Amino acid sequence: MTYIASEEDLKLERDYVKLEGGDGGDGYGGTLCQAETSPSCRGAGGGERWSLWWWTKLVLGAVVAGILGAVIFKWVGPFVIEKGIVPIINWEIETFSRTKLALIIFGSLTIFPSFLLPSSPSMWVAGMSFGYVYGFLLIIAAVSIGVSVPYFIGSLFYHRIQVWLDKYPKKASVIRLAGEGSLFNQFRAVAFIRISPFPYIIYNYCAVATDVKYGPYLLGTLVGMVPEIFVTLYTGIFINTLANASSGRRSMSVPEIILNVGGFCLTAAATAVVTLYAKKRLKELKMKERLVLR
Repeated sequence: MTYIASEEDLKLERDYVKLEGGDGGDGYGGTLCQAETSPSCRGAGGGERWSLWWWTKLVLGAVVAGILGAVIFKWVGPFVIEKGIVPIINWEIETFSRTKLALIIFGSLTIFPSFLLPSSPSMWVAGMSFGYVYGFLLIIAAVSIGVSVPYFIGSLFYHRIQVWLDKYPKKASVIRLAGEGSLFNQFRAVAFIRISPFPYIIYNYCAVATDVKYGPYLLGTLVGMVPEIFVTLYTGIFINTLANASSGRRSMSVPEIILNVGGFCLTAAATAVVTLYAKKRLKELKMKERLVLR
């Protein structure tokens, strides 16, 4: 009996060790720690294998992306530019003067937001035709009207939009944040919403239903859209440069190609960083509002 009791005690002690060392990967995991399937229970060897597999996938993904990018840049891009973009640019140059073109761009940027249509193509044309300075001034002037019209139209359907927002409380909580606090807080929230991936075309109509004032709404919109405007202007200028090189009007040297492609990538990366930061700040503001309500 003494031998059996000690054996049971030893078994209980081993079971206790299993529970204590379940995450350590020392062989006592049992059903609590399956090293082959659970990432949190992997030992040193499992963690290294997982890390190696992650880096392998990352390298393979980068190689595939590089090959696809090279194929697009070498064959697909020039074909699309030569057959699609160059004829449009030639038609635009031959048909419209700069004054008429400016009026068309201005009109499209003021009308499109009211009909929930994207404005990026018009901004591309502004970059192609007027460059950074005049293109930026043209777009800012048009956007200030384009986002104001839906705001005032939305005020006519104030209660209906509020009912619609009440149906989707989680999604609407982000835009409702813009109508809370002081005028500066409203301005800041609107700017972050414009920078973030939130569909701003819909927000144009919903903003008034969140009780955000027109002044913070307009200023926050103009400030928040600056990164997008510069990206679209750069894209238009870059497309125009490639089109001129493809049509033989102007040749591009290797350093110019590298600088243009690198500049475009840096611009896109900077926009992504700003977007992520704005998204993070929106979450922080949302958490602060929840703490205040509690």
